[in-house]
Amino acid sequence: MWLYLLQGVGYGLAAASQPGPFQTYLVSQTVTRGWKRTLPAAFAPLISDAPIIAVCLLVLSQVPVWLERFLYIAGGLFILYLAFGTFKSWKSYETQTASPESSSGQSILKAALTIALSPGPYIYWTLVTGPILIKGWRETPVNGIGFLAGFYATIVSSLAALIVIFGVTSKLGPKFSRTLLGVSALALLGFGLYQLWLGVTG
Repeated sequence: MWLYLLQGVGYGLAAASQPGPFQTYLVSQTVTRGWKRTLPAAFAPLISDAPIIAVCLLVLSQVPVWLERFLYIAGGLFILYLAFGTFKSWKSYETQTASPESSSGQSILKAALTIALSPGPYIYWTLVTGPILIKGWRETPVNGIGFLAGFYATIVSSLAALIVIFGVTSKLGPKFSRTLLGVSALALLGFGLYQLWLGVTG
């Protein structure tokens, strides 16, 4: 089991450290709402990934092209929606300190949707971690459970650390925080347009 646990830790760290729409969303939320309000969003993968894993294991390495393109387009549109919200927060940042617009539950839901509407997790669980999970589970369910435990303990703690780090750095002043927010908006815009391009061009 320990081998699979360690593999889970390694892949969880790799998944959390890769820059993407979800990580960018967490940064923008941390700047606008504060790290304490954003921290529950680190648990979003626990909500979004269960159906993703189930789908990927059922159709492992056999995802039809049309479904992948649809996921890119749907994910791109949702990320553009997040980019627009981040841009509005950047535009009015000087008149606000932290936005109390949404509750922690809504924050987790938006974060989970960001993951679920991105093709990255589906590809990751189909081509990378899915085969390892299946192999370990077939050997003994304990191996599969160990892999999942290591993966999600690492990814949640890494995302929580990311939120706290950006929460601390945002205390450097409103100009720094507004700059972070602007960068997040631009990054989300780029991710959204890129996913739309991939979905349209195939």
